Amino acid sequence: MDEAVAGNAGSERRPGEAPEGTVFMSRTKSFTRRTRELPANLARTWEVHSRRYVVEPRRGVGYTTVADDFSVDFEELFGRGAPVTLEIGSGTGEQVVAAAAAHPERDFLALEVWVPGIAKLISKAVDAGVGNIRVIEADAAQALPIMLGEACLDEVWTFFPDPWRKARHRKRRLVCDSFALEVARLLRDGGVWRLATDWDDYAWQMRDVVEACELFENPHAGERPDPADPQPERGGFAPRYDGRVVTHFETRGIDAGRHAHDIVGVRRPRG
Repeated sequence: MDEAVAGNAGSERRPGEAPEGTVFMSRTKSFTRRTRELPANLARTWEVHSRRYVVEPRRGVGYTTVADDFSVDFEELFGRGAPVTLEIGSGTGEQVVAAAAAHPERDFLALEVWVPGIAKLISKAVDAGVGNIRVIEADAAQALPIMLGEACLDEVWTFFPDPWRKARHRKRRLVCDSFALEVARLLRDGGVWRLATDWDDYAWQMRDVVEACELFENPHAGERPDPADPQPERGGFAPRYDGRVVTHFETRGIDAGRHAHDIVGVRRPRG
């Protein structure tokens, strides 16, 4: 269990600043808590540009929760109607900023729990001159069922989530059967869930979760079998998504001798 901090919903605050009436409680999370403090250069970036990119939700209990009555309206958020891609765990923004620059006709919502990463995302977005990104500091598992409505997304990206490598911690992994149902709720018919990981046993799990969910079809079922797989002839892995950039995080995995598996789930038609 991890520590969460409670504050006044909707109150303005600076990143790293504890709200009044701090309360501590336990909540199981799919991510590791890290510092919220910003170095001076990122603090200046936040001060100048965060209003353009950062959505400050009404909070529930903790910095990474949203209140039960908080919802997102994409047309209001972006000022237009356009296809929307959600990236869960945007890190420092390498992926989402590159995608937003390459696809100005689309809008991108990023969820991230690491405040310095959000600040770096903002800096990259400013440098790239893109305005079709919004980012929310939120735990996807808690926030998505509350803040987004049915069939509102065209794509969901879950690239390199925390692998929780120790067996006793794997219950914390984000990609699981219940989360697949939530992603399926959010996607439009024919919408795509794109996943990637460079931890083999998580790749097998991701593939299993997608193929076990009756609301998804794996268009690459049986393809690209891996001899390291406990079921080496099974396959089910996609070619590398050509819109997925090689991030600093993936490069570290490559340097450590790991390689990424891509998995795709396509939302089956409703009814």
